[in-house]
Amino acid sequence: MTASTIPIAPAVPAAPGRRLPRAGLLIPAALAVLLVLVALAAPLLAPDDPAAGSLRDRLLDPGSPGHPLGTDGQGRDVLSRLIWGARPSLTGGLVPVAVAAVLGSALGIAAGLGGRVTEQGLLRTLDVLYAFPGLLLAIAVATVLEAGVGATVFSLSVVLTPVVTRVAYTEVQRIRSAEYLEAARVSGAGRTAIAVRQVLPVIAPVVLAYASSLIGLAIVYAAGLSFLGLGVAPPAAEWGAMLDESRPALLTHPWVAVLPALTILAVSVLFTVLGEALRRRVGTGEDAR
Repeated sequence: MTASTIPIAPAVPAAPGRRLPRAGLLIPAALAVLLVLVALAAPLLAPDDPAAGSLRDRLLDPGSPGHPLGTDGQGRDVLSRLIWGARPSLTGGLVPVAVAAVLGSALGIAAGLGGRVTEQGLLRTLDVLYAFPGLLLAIAVATVLEAGVGATVFSLSVVLTPVVTRVAYTEVQRIRSAEYLEAARVSGAGRTAIAVRQVLPVIAPVVLAYASSLIGLAIVYAAGLSFLGLGVAPPAAEWGAMLDESRPALLTHPWVAVLPALTILAVSVLFTVLGEALRRRVGTGEDAR
């Protein structure tokens, strides 16, 4: 999925009887919270130092004494690296989405409530970014920055902000002629006051629900940047970097690559399910662009 194929969905009334059961939201939400807690408690949960290796213990199979998931090509405990890797991997997924939600809301409101020049200027500028495939744009931005979590966060924020802005702008367009906004204008309220007090509370649930559905995609993109050496650099533990480091042993010990790959897949699916559940709860439809 690229930035140009990320679905853009205007809000529509939820169909009667089609709202997701409460468990469909609570279960992925609880698992997501648990995952974040595991990342925060990495120093307490990881059985070994993720950077400490031993040539004598290289490529031990899963189930080896003291190493439930085995060791990698440098003798480092895979379980410890997966636990510690949750920190930069989740940061690369959650922070850019949060930044995109804030900036996208602000830009979408500015475009929706501003004059014709402001509206067209913002939208056409963002369309330039929106036209690029998401991963290629992230790679291009990350290439000019120093490798690390900061490069991942900044590049993915650039990729995600235009699509969130489109959602926010669509919502503002939907309510721009509402009677309560007209009443606020007649009463003398300024544009900023209307945006903060009247518009933002209405569009926030839809924007947040849509943004949450992008977390899984952001995690995959972040792992891809690290795999290419543009994100978190070795020897730091990060799921995408673990995939890159596993390549020399891929044919003889494929589980070294399979474990971080399955982790990326499972976590991205979890946040995608959570995002879709939130979108259904707030009554958003989906029209793939």
